[in-house]
Amino acid sequence: MSFILSNRCIRLTMVVLAILGIAGCVSNDMSDLEKQVSKIMSKPGGRLEPLPEVKPYEAYLYESGKLGARNPFKRFYVVEQSLAIEESEGPVDDGLTEEMRNEIQNRNREELEGFELDSIKMVGTLQNEDNHWGIVIDPGGIVHRVKTGNYIGLNIGKITSIQEEQIEVREIIKDNSGRYGERQALLPLIE
Repeated sequence: MSFILSNRCIRLTMVVLAILGIAGCVSNDMSDLEKQVSKIMSKPGGRLEPLPEVKPYEAYLYESGKLGARNPFKRFYVVEQSLAIEESEGPVDDGLTEEMRNEIQNRNREELEGFELDSIKMVGTLQNEDNHWGIVIDPGGIVHRVKTGNYIGLNIGKITSIQEEQIEVREIIKDNSGRYGERQALLPLIE
């Protein structure tokens, strides 16, 4: 009992000393602060420099014939002859069907078309009553959900089928003679 009473006395003493210490730090004497403020306020104010003049916007009119400047709307690279169909020559037999030609020319590229097909790994599938998706990981480790009809890989690979154990892809490739053809590829499930 004396031990408990002694602990309480020690705690009470420490609390009282802490309160007294804090009370000693607080004072109502603000004379030093008032002297400093009056000293600063007694100095004359300075003059502000005027703001710089804002120049009005001047529009630039591009003239393509001026000084041999290059036309920015003209391609600076050569388009492959087999993909560019010129009307003067008539249709070129490059092996492309109309569907394949549309897949090459008339659509926006998808994110997974920036990677080699071999570098993309299938890790699973998801399914609900309406949809069936494949889950793949790109070389950067980012997980993607793909469905039938999405494009994947550098060779215009269209996903034709998603199964539990693999994703089937139809690629459009160019052979040595410059003709295009289709090739089937598989992304097997990695366990």
